[in-house]
Amino acid sequence: MKKIFIPFYLIVATIWFSGCQKDLERTNINPNEPTTVQPDYLLSNGIKANVDTYWGSDATMETTLLYIQYWAKIQYPEPDTYKPATTNIQNVWNNFYAQGIADFTKLAELGDTLHNPNYKAVGIIMRSWIFQVLTDLYGDIPYTQAGKIDQYLTPVYDSQRVVYRGLLAELKGAVSIISPADNPIQGDSLLANNMNGWKKFANGLRSRIALRIADRDPEAAKAVFAELAAEGNFLFTASDREAKLNYLTSPNQNPVGKNRETRNDYRISKTVVDRLKALNDPRLSIYAALPADTNAYVGVTNGLTADSASRLGFTKTSDVGAVFTATQAPAFVFTYAEQLFILAEAAQRNLISGNAADLYRQAIRASFKQYGITGAQVDTYLAQASVAYDANNYKKSIGEQKWLALFSEGLEAFAEWRRLDYPQLTPAYTGVLGGKMPLRLTYPSSEQALNGNNYKAAVARQGADVLTTRVWFDMY
Repeated sequence: MKKIFIPFYLIVATIWFSGCQKDLERTNINPNEPTTVQPDYLLSNGIKANVDTYWGSDATMETTLLYIQYWAKIQYPEPDTYKPATTNIQNVWNNFYAQGIADFTKLAELGDTLHNPNYKAVGIIMRSWIFQVLTDLYGDIPYTQAGKIDQYLTPVYDSQRVVYRGLLAELKGAVSIISPADNPIQGDSLLANNMNGWKKFANGLRSRIALRIADRDPEAAKAVFAELAAEGNFLFTASDREAKLNYLTSPNQNPVGKNRETRNDYRISKTVVDRLKALNDPRLSIYAALPADTNAYVGVTNGLTADSASRLGFTKTSDVGAVFTATQAPAFVFTYAEQLFILAEAAQRNLISGNAADLYRQAIRASFKQYGITGAQVDTYLAQASVAYDANNYKKSIGEQKWLALFSEGLEAFAEWRRLDYPQLTPAYTGVLGGKMPLRLTYPSSEQALNGNNYKAAVARQGADVLTTRVWFDMY
């Protein structure tokens, strides 16, 4: 057997370099920096970062708030004609996956490491909420292999049906391990460290997803509501804190308020202003601001050309109300009003027992109360024939009122408008989709380049990667 000769100087150099490397590693350790991630910091940062994405320019101001015709553009109107910027599409995907899914997967793992099931449950619930938003927006998405970069550099895309089913199972499991009486958590700016609140939020998401799948799989939807009933229907009530992030002053301000510090691209849409006026809806003065030069609320038509929009003038058109644009305006993720609308529809579909019309009226009252409107104004509003519940066309009644109530939750409103098909919106004036409206976001270009095979498989299954392709839940 031939021996391999290694020079003595090389052996010495190797030993010397190894020792230097260890010394260097010891030297570069910061004694003041924690070597393990603190769950409270991870939770606090994760909530802020992902709610920022949820309410930020990429996912809402430049896309879905325009598509759902809550807002309109008065400057740089291309996004309002259904031409989203590549960076908008990419940023939504990157922020939710690279930060959101990664952070809350880590939080769930820390819950196990620290023997604190409440941190684990919160991590799973927040991660599930992000996955729900992602699949609502894009359709088929990486889910079962997502967040496991050490195992899957190019994760497969799961069908939307698989994603929703998986989220229902994960949320049910998270609820089952929540322990409100012990294992306290810190860093929770969404529900103030209240584990009963997290349980209700998770159950609210389960009921939300149940309606997402109700047209496709009514028996599965009914099973979800049966499980919730068996668990005691532990849902948000009128006295609960809703799932919302209360923003602070800079640098922790509302992203809409931050946008308004340097820009003024947006106005409230004429569509929602006209609808609020037609219903004598007192939320008009909350949703819209009076223009400086007029004493009347004036919305802007979606999709105007740049010169037409600019001629309308900033001082003659209504901005979105201060309740949404102020620096410290809260960002809602799940409200009591939404929960009641969900229950109203579930009752109408015979997924639960209950009076759909009564729950519908309660939902409208809850929406008004969210903005401090109570008493006779609400009674008068509900008494109108145009507001009365129509059991024969419940999708119209619930769809139109839910659209108005979800003004503070643009991404959820975009999903519900596609599912319920109400209100019936007119496409943007100069829309580029041949008289059609966006029904999803396209996948980011990075997926085509870095995860090409799985991307192609998803497109082959779901349909062309364009804005007008329906996602699985959007049947009609």
